[in-house]
Amino acid sequence: MTEILVLGASGKTGSRVVPRLRSLGHSVRAASRSGATRFDWADRTTWGPALAGAEAVYLVPTETLGLPERAAFVTAAEEAGVRRLVQLSVRGIDEDRVPPTEAAVRESGLEWTVLRPCWFAQNFAAADFFLPEVLAGEVATPAGDGREPFVDAEDIADVAVAALTADGHHGRTYELSGPETLSFAEALALIGEAAGRDVRHRHVPVAAYVASLTGAGVPQEDAEAVAGFLDGISRGADDFLSDGVRQALGREPRSFRDYVKTTAAEGVWA
Repeated sequence: MTEILVLGASGKTGSRVVPRLRSLGHSVRAASRSGATRFDWADRTTWGPALAGAEAVYLVPTETLGLPERAAFVTAAEEAGVRRLVQLSVRGIDEDRVPPTEAAVRESGLEWTVLRPCWFAQNFAAADFFLPEVLAGEVATPAGDGREPFVDAEDIADVAVAALTADGHHGRTYELSGPETLSFAEALALIGEAAGRDVRHRHVPVAAYVASLTGAGVPQEDAEAVAGFLDGISRGADDFLSDGVRQALGREPRSFRDYVKTTAAEGVWA
């Protein structure tokens, strides 16, 4: 049994990592700003108690977390006796480069693994992303006709658990995608068919999309980051497959169709 700290335990991947680890018999600290294990990136006094005694950490930085904070946390983890770090990053960074957001983990003296997923399939069922628009029948984004190999967060969680608990993943960078690329229109058509509703995609310019997000209360920096990613999809930046799931788990990733079937059966889009 290993003591494992899971940051972002209420998020899309962390909420799936925690029960998997517990089912394997590991002791898990599910950390969040309001959870039993309190952790707040903005309050360093919460770092030490959360790290004390942990042997492995699932590291989920916030999008706006600065490089000094990342480096300081990795140092704190080393000083606390942590042996293994698994960092959630983002796909699309060349393997020959060390991105600044991953540098602290990669350059540490710990066993490390980096997970680089593409756009989550679960974003279509998330209230903080596209769920309200799916239910309204139209999702507006700057993605145009670009294609994306949406990855199931269940696969990300499976890879994270393997890297946290098993040997053989040290020094590995796993780029994670689904098995096929789809446009937003195609993805929404599959959702509509499964949910019994008409759901369309409408392309909007980046500036208009940013304005809509900030108007809904999303911070400007976050809005620009999301819009930039979606704009990249429109230009074909993410129109390729990755084999990280197969490398880490020895199986193929789940398809978007399987994700849609499961989610529709749960009544999320009813």
